[in-house]
Amino acid sequence: EITSYLEQAVTSELSGNMIDICPVGALTNKPYTFHGRPWELTKTNSIDVMDAVGCNIRIDTRGREVMRVLPRLNEDINEEWISDKTRFSYDGLKRQRLDRPYIRKEGKLQPCTWEEALAAAAKALKSVNGSEIAAIVGDQADCESIIALKDVLSHLHVPHLECRQDGTCHDAENRGSYLFNTTIAGIESADLILLVGTNPRYEATLVNARIRKRYLKGGVTIASIGPKLDLGYPHEYLGDQAPLLKDILDNNHPFAAQLKEAKKPMIILGQGALNRRDGREILRISQELAAKFNMIQNDWNGFNVLHTAAARVGALDLGFVPQAGGADLHGILSGCQQGRIKIVYLLAADEIAATHLGDAFVIYQGHHGDAGAHRADLILPGATYMEKTATYVNMEGRPQQTLMASTPPGEAKEDWRIIRALADHLGIALGYDDKDAIYGRLVHENPIFAEMGRVYLSAWKIVENKTRETLSHLPLRSPIDNFYMTDPISRHSEIMAQCMLAVKETRQVKCA
Repeated sequence: EITSYLEQAVTSELSGNMIDICPVGALTNKPYTFHGRPWELTKTNSIDVMDAVGCNIRIDTRGREVMRVLPRLNEDINEEWISDKTRFSYDGLKRQRLDRPYIRKEGKLQPCTWEEALAAAAKALKSVNGSEIAAIVGDQADCESIIALKDVLSHLHVPHLECRQDGTCHDAENRGSYLFNTTIAGIESADLILLVGTNPRYEATLVNARIRKRYLKGGVTIASIGPKLDLGYPHEYLGDQAPLLKDILDNNHPFAAQLKEAKKPMIILGQGALNRRDGREILRISQELAAKFNMIQNDWNGFNVLHTAAARVGALDLGFVPQAGGADLHGILSGCQQGRIKIVYLLAADEIAATHLGDAFVIYQGHHGDAGAHRADLILPGATYMEKTATYVNMEGRPQQTLMASTPPGEAKEDWRIIRALADHLGIALGYDDKDAIYGRLVHENPIFAEMGRVYLSAWKIVENKTRETLSHLPLRSPIDNFYMTDPISRHSEIMAQCMLAVKETRQVKCA
């Protein structure tokens, strides 16, 4: 009798990889099966931006429709694996897409031409002082559009730039303080791993797979400060309080003895530890802990920050942070509510609550009708990562490029070209008109873009915190509760919705 071995869902974020390793092809890709043949497909090598790992993928398309996403071998990053979200969320590309410009008239968004939209944006930006304009970059923005927007806003003397839409405290002047310095492959050399304020299983599935691979080799101690979780491997749970870090630093905790004995220890600091009021103090103490307990050696840097946003490291490398006299995220939002900031430019930023933007005029540039578009007064339709050739920097600081596998729907355009056209309406000469020229602009801004796929070592420097705060006793939490819906693409994916329901039902059965 042919039957299923399992009678419930496989609650793993890597379950789709069974399709690739099945020796007889009995396990198939359900969304793709019977919908296409391999010889009908155009195959495009690209990278994934559903998280900050930068997995190498292959996108198979027929016409402009994405038919399937497969892993591409890269031993330094994802080996031969990808997460289920990377593999199956592509159906979200077809739903709730922004395919034409819109402008709000009489309280309602109305379709308009590109000329009308760009003219309205230019008129609004010219009508106020630069100090009354702010810009926020979202989690899937590419480096080309980020540098183009920064150049336009610098001509307008806008100081309020922000790429940390979750309120984290990364220091753009200290590159080593916001990178995964060990590199992902370097996890396999560690003999002690301390997780702080993170759930790598949801935040960076392939990083978690590397940690599990290291555990299976043996000879490693894994401990966690933060939420109590099933990570897929045994680990020592130390608690969920940030002051534990200070206790370890001061040798007032038993775990300090294990750190002293370790030859190649590493710490992985999650965004859940850095988006708090005391985040900068947690960052400083974590760096001091790394320096004290032999994590910083000539050939080893065990201090790591685990990012959740594909755009974050690239934006920090390009300096899209508050300029002289500029406000950070909290300052921008309070300025909107108090009327000091009159215009906000959201570049694919969908995680800002509409109520926080007050009465500001909102220009939204993105690809889905998500939260940012609903609040917008002017919408400029952009392209997803599968519809443009663009540069991203992963959490290791490794620049990589997507390649255009499909075309944007309707009148939507590549993001940097939209900003380039807006600059013309503002009378600003950016000095780049094609992809080679804007790539040269990236290299000029930061030399790390000169060679794709290379990780540049960063100088070690402990961040300063002039007003040292008392560490809060609020529990450390991961910023991601739902693995399957973390961005506009996955939130509009029917497949991801079905996965989420299946996992929920399985957990309810187990609890019963």
